[in-house]
Amino acid sequence: MISFIDQYPFLLPIFIFFGRIFDVTLGTLRIIFVSKGKKTIAPVIGFFEVFIWIVIISQILARANDLIAYISYAGGYAAGTYIGMLIESKLAFGVLLYRVYTKESGSELVKMLNKSGYGATMIHGEGSVGKVDVVETVAARQLMKNIESVINDFDDNAFYVTEDVRTAQNGIFPKTASIFKRWRPGK
Repeated sequence: MISFIDQYPFLLPIFIFFGRIFDVTLGTLRIIFVSKGKKTIAPVIGFFEVFIWIVIISQILARANDLIAYISYAGGYAAGTYIGMLIESKLAFGVLLYRVYTKESGSELVKMLNKSGYGATMIHGEGSVGKVDVVETVAARQLMKNIESVINDFDDNAFYVTEDVRTAQNGIFPKTASIFKRWRPGK
């Protein structure tokens, strides 16, 4: 299939290395899209992922008989995993639920979040060291730094956790940029 490798056998490890980078990067992104319930894009990515893998593995089985080709395969896998994670963090695809625990007045945090365009809900609770207010808000991962800035400006001792959310609807959401859609107005 790839005859130039017969003429230039020193290119085989390079071909294997970069092929695995593309293959594994696509695999990482496919897993993320599957976990987010994106039924249209995940299969398309999966098609190209497997196609590249078959081409690479066929070259290994047909031609590779040295340790350098095998190391290229493993190195491409490792690099592809890393690059896939970098791309995913840059895409910041998905929605997060922030749950903030604070000893301060949670209603003030709700007001600060509302002023910044985020909807929020407050619940009074009892923690291991006394009364706390629990404030929850949902936002796109792209806005993670903004939310954390508001929380830290309010109470730098606040404890907060984030959880991935598969779907969110009927809430107050600020405008967010998407790689698939134009700006959408907040509700």
